[in-house]
Parts: sequence; structure tokens; C-alpha cells
Amino acid sequence: MQKYVCKICGYVYDPEKGDPDSAIAPGTSFESIPDTWVCPVCGAGKDQFEPQG
Repeated sequence: MQKYVCKICGYVYDPEKGDPDSAIAPGTSFESIPDTWVCPVCGAGKDQFEPQG
């Protein structure tokens, strides 16, 4: 699964790890995360993420 990086702070969303602090289970693809999810580091919206090269 594709990792996504926050363009604001550099946080990398790894779908294999999910985001337990936001109740996103491991194995959840970035596309499947609710649109209301925000970066756990800087609070940027999901639209501020891009696929990691």
C-alpha cells in the first residue's frame, strides 16, 4: 500500500501502521481514511498529503 506524506510537516502516513491515536486501524489505505481526518502532527487536512515518492 502507498504511503502518503504531509506537505506541511513531513509526517508520513503508513497504511501498515495506521493511526491508532485517531482510531485508524493498521491496514487502512489512505484513500479509506475519512475526509475529516487530519495530520496527527500538525493538524493539516487530508488534502495536504501527497503520495510518497
